[in-house]
Amino acid sequence: MEFLKSTFVIGFLLLLFSAALSLAEPKIRQHDFVIQATPVKRLCKTHNSITVNGMFPGPTLEVNNGDTLVVKVTNKARYNVTIHWHGVRQMRTAWADGPEFVTQCPIRPGASYTYRFTIQGQEGTLWWHAHSSWLRATVYGALIIHPKEGSSYPFPKPNRETPVLLGEWWDANPIDVVRQATRTGAAPNVSDAYTINGQPGDLYNCSSKDTVIVPIDSGETHLLRVINSGLNQELFFTIANHKFTVVGADASYLKPFTTSVIMLGPGQTTDVLINGDQSPARYYMAARAYASAPTAPFDNTTTTAILEYKSAPCPTKKGQAIRPIMPSLPAYNDTNTVTAFTTKFRSPQKVEVPTEIDENLFFTVGLGLNNCPKNFKSNQCQGPNGTRFTASMNNVSFVLPSNFSLLQAHHHGIPGVFTTDFPANPPLKFDYTGNVSRSLWQPVPGTKVYNLKYGSRVQIVVQGTSIFTVENHPIHLHGYDFYIIAEGFGNFNPRTDTSKFNLVDPPLRNTVSVPAAGWAVIRFVADNPGVWLMHCHLDVHITWGLAMAFLVENGVGELQSLQAPPPDLPQC
Repeated sequence: MEFLKSTFVIGFLLLLFSAALSLAEPKIRQHDFVIQATPVKRLCKTHNSITVNGMFPGPTLEVNNGDTLVVKVTNKARYNVTIHWHGVRQMRTAWADGPEFVTQCPIRPGASYTYRFTIQGQEGTLWWHAHSSWLRATVYGALIIHPKEGSSYPFPKPNRETPVLLGEWWDANPIDVVRQATRTGAAPNVSDAYTINGQPGDLYNCSSKDTVIVPIDSGETHLLRVINSGLNQELFFTIANHKFTVVGADASYLKPFTTSVIMLGPGQTTDVLINGDQSPARYYMAARAYASAPTAPFDNTTTTAILEYKSAPCPTKKGQAIRPIMPSLPAYNDTNTVTAFTTKFRSPQKVEVPTEIDENLFFTVGLGLNNCPKNFKSNQCQGPNGTRFTASMNNVSFVLPSNFSLLQAHHHGIPGVFTTDFPANPPLKFDYTGNVSRSLWQPVPGTKVYNLKYGSRVQIVVQGTSIFTVENHPIHLHGYDFYIIAEGFGNFNPRTDTSKFNLVDPPLRNTVSVPAAGWAVIRFVADNPGVWLMHCHLDVHITWGLAMAFLVENGVGELQSLQAPPPDLPQC
C-alpha cells in the first residue's frame, strides 16, 4: 500500500513538473492585422482614419519574454503601409523590422505580409506602429512583454496594469498634412489635440462623454505602461496628487525612483507604479507639450483621462459627475524639469558597458534650410525667407530609396541603391550650439550608410545643433538597445565631458532624448547583422531627412548571420 502511495505521489509530482514545463515553454502567438479606413469621430467631426482591425488605437499585443510573434498584415487601405515593432531587438530577423524602404518595400494596397520574430531577453513595455509616411498618427498600439512564465517582476506585483498611449490627433487627414508640407517646403500644421488611449478628454469640444476612465482601489498598486505614440511632440505626463515610482523604460528595468511628472519623447515608453493612497475621489491624468524649440509653433492643448477610485462618492444629482482634481503641469519649455527627470535613470545593477571602443562616432543632428531651387515657384518655398525646410545628420539629409529596400540591396548585392560613405564625423567643425554661419544651413541629400563589422564596440556622441533652432531630439536606433552613458548642454568636449560618463549602471534604452542645445553619448555592441535605421522620432524631422542607417555585417556562422528573406517579402 505504501509503495502504491509513493508511486502515486511521484507520478503526481512528475505530472505537475511537466505541466509547469509546458507552461514555461515559449509560445507562438499569432495575430491578424487588417489595415483599413474606419470612420473615427473626434472633436465633433468624423474622419475616415486608417486603423488596424477598425480599432483606434490598435490592438494591444501581450507576449512573454521568449515568445514568437507571427502577425499577418493585410493592407485594405489606399496607402502603402509597413509595421515597425518599436524597440524589438529583431535578432537576425531584420526583414521583420518594418521601416519602409529600409528593411522592406511597403505592403501595397490589396497585398499582405507576415512579420515573424522572437522576443529575446526583453521585458516591459514596447509598442508597434506604421513606419510609412504619417500613417502612424492612427496606426499604433501597445506591445507588452511579460516575464517568462514562472518568473516575476523585480518589484512587487501590481494589482492591475493599464497601457496609457499618448497620441496626437489632426482634425484632417495626416497624410494630407505631410503632403502639403512637402509640397510647400513649410513646416506642417501642428496637431489639433493630444489623446490618451485615443480620446482627447474633457478639455476639448465634443469629447467629455468618451474620456478614458482608469479605475483604482484604495490601497492597491497600479502599473501604468505609458507610451508616447505622438508624431511630433515630446510630452509631460502627470496625475493630480499622485506620485510615480518609475520602474522601467523601453522594455528595460530601472533602479526605482519617485517623481511627480515624467517626460517622454515620441517612441519612448516608461513604466510607473502608482498607489491608491489618496482620498477616494476622481483625479485627472494629464499630458501636454514639452516644447523645447523656442521659435517653433506647437499644439498647446492638454489631454486628460480620469483616475477614479472605486469608492469615490457618487454625484449628488443624476447626470452630474463630480469634477476631477486637476494637476499642475510644468511650463511648456521647462527643460530643468526634463533634465532632473532623465538624469535619474539608472540600471538596477552594474552592467557590462563596452569600455574598449572600436568605432568612435560623432553625429550632429538638427534642422536646415534649402535655398529655393531655380525651377520651383514661390508657393513651393514657403519656409523662412523663401526657403524649404530640411534636416540632417552630419550634414547629410537622408533620402530613402524607392526601387529596393536598403536591406534587399545589401543582401542581394544590388549596386547603386546606397553608398557606404556616411561620415563618422561632421565634415566641418563649428560652434554647434552657437551662432552658426548661414553657409552651413544647407545639407547635402544622399542615401549613405555606415558600415560596422560584426561585434564592433560603438560609441556615438549625438550632438544637437542650433541651425534654425535648438530642439530636444528623440533619436531612435532600430535593432538595438544602447546604454546612455552621459548627456549635457552646449558642445560636447572630449577632454572634460568624459568625466561625466557613467560606465557602472547607465540606463538601457532604444530612444535617447538629446537635450535642446546639448548632446548625449550612447554605447552598444554591433551584434545584430542587418541594415538598421537611426533617426529622429519626430516624424516631421525624418520626413525632412534627419536619419542615417548602419549596415552591420554578418559575423561567423549561422547564429551571427542575417536569416534569409521570407518568401512573402513585399517587392517594390
